[in-house]
Amino acid sequence: MNLVIIVSDTFRWDYMGAYGNDRIHTPNLDRLAAEGTVFLDAFAEGLPTINARRVIYTGRHIFPFQYRPQRSDPIQQHGWHPLYDEDVTLAEHLRDRGYFTALFNDVYHLMKPGKNFHRGFRQWEWVRGQEGDPDILPDRAKVADLLERAAPGREIADDAWIIQHLLRRRQWKSDADTIVGRTMTRAADWVRGYSLDKPFYLHVEVFDPHEPWDPPAEYARRYERDYGDSLDGCLAPSTMDGVRDDQHFRNIRAAYAGEVTLVDRWTGHLLDALRETGRMDETLVIFTSDHGCMMGEQGLIHKGTDRLHNQVTKLPLIVRHPAGRAAGARVPGFCQHQDIMPTALDILGEPVPDRVLGRSLWPQALGQGGAPDHVVSAFCFHACCRTAKWNYVRPWFKAATTQVREGRLFGSLNMEEKLYDLEADPQELTNVAAQHPDVTADLSRRLNAHIERMRPLTNGTLQGVAEIGAQMTFDGLPRLDA
Repeated sequence: MNLVIIVSDTFRWDYMGAYGNDRIHTPNLDRLAAEGTVFLDAFAEGLPTINARRVIYTGRHIFPFQYRPQRSDPIQQHGWHPLYDEDVTLAEHLRDRGYFTALFNDVYHLMKPGKNFHRGFRQWEWVRGQEGDPDILPDRAKVADLLERAAPGREIADDAWIIQHLLRRRQWKSDADTIVGRTMTRAADWVRGYSLDKPFYLHVEVFDPHEPWDPPAEYARRYERDYGDSLDGCLAPSTMDGVRDDQHFRNIRAAYAGEVTLVDRWTGHLLDALRETGRMDETLVIFTSDHGCMMGEQGLIHKGTDRLHNQVTKLPLIVRHPAGRAAGARVPGFCQHQDIMPTALDILGEPVPDRVLGRSLWPQALGQGGAPDHVVSAFCFHACCRTAKWNYVRPWFKAATTQVREGRLFGSLNMEEKLYDLEADPQELTNVAAQHPDVTADLSRRLNAHIERMRPLTNGTLQGVAEIGAQMTFDGLPRLDA
């Protein structure tokens, strides 16, 4: 049996037909869901991009985070660092079990100097050009007209990533020229050309629908008839206060929805390659995301450390068994990224490394196993403890700094505790912590207990990585419960 895992960045769980959205066009993922198993309560453990991949690739919890900034990476966040030397990745494990392992990736952060997420892959390819990847000369004069449309009246630095995006945009002749189109095409071509007499593990990483939200215009026009050739999604503001007018916001939403449909279209291209080569019925396929984003809820746009709402932390998770087992099943109950690796190994019939901390979801899919009564998710300074009824959010230690990157705030000094009643308020719009002090105290204790239980398990060695200053742990910092 082969394995294909597809991870799409910033793909909201509720922007898919399989999760009940009849407005967003995702026919390929909906077909995958109909042929497979849909997990209805999947959540991230560590956010954002790098943190989530550390969990997915190793099957381990990584929260509470360590602070291990590297000289080679301008992003210096809690948990944002390479895989530990002690980690055993899914690729390493399957390579040692006789699988041919291959990675097709366009996520720039995974390939920065000092990062090691290609560990265990016998073959890997990086499709250049996403976000701040400096693969072309940022000549702003060539896109001055587009820049004025994308950021009217704003001052944009000469080295801003948006300039490189607009330069690449000028090269598009069709949607096949987008980065997700190029990445999925190369992965599909690899499937068609695979000829070894051994099973394979193919891992595909696509950064879309991560911002800039700027799909080929025909994709966005599906969702907003007055979209024209808008660039409003390129530099969408982080809050609704920055939205100029209703048309501006409609264009932003349409651009994101168009990105989702673009990802679906090219995911279908890869799945078609599996079908055309006769491999779909001998391949386990898993689709998920690292996290989602806010899209106007609570007046917010994008993700953020204190935005641990279901729009950000909840995930699409689809598992398609090649023999059709549990096809069409819709499985309730909490699960997280660390469960993907042991689930895949369970279905493949392979042993699970001792270092893995997640659990196989396959018994749950077959109606033979239960799920935890709560999950913990964390992003930089903030963490949340979520049950079926409540979502409790607060800083997990007393932060002294914030991080600003590309003009966007990733940290917050807001020490407020937040509590959301998920039965009365499923969109998590109203903080009711003051009305339910007993619930707030109980969930705070659960969060503290999780931190203390996991603290010894989330540190490790990073040899050969140029770090900035000494390693910082949080054992001695005053947490809110102190």
